[in-house]
Amino acid sequence: MKPHFRTAEQDDLLRPRLVDMIDPRHELVKLAALIDWEFFEREWAGFFPSATGRPATSPRLIAGLMYLQHAFKLS
Repeated sequence: MKPHFRTAEQDDLLRPRLVDMIDPRHELVKLAALIDWEFFEREWAGFFPSATGRPATSPRLIAGLMYLQHAFKLS
């Protein structure tokens, strides 16, 4: 099944938003702003079946984790 993307939701008054907890000056935040994430979604769309199974993991998450694994020499 293709990834399920959330729509804009109402803010939760008891829980801070993630964007408010992350430092926009952090190097990974700046790098994420430079990456064309839609490229990965277009290129990898064929690898996600559309009819059965659990929803697929977001291509952005997979690409980001692969980058971190490579950049920090993790296996």
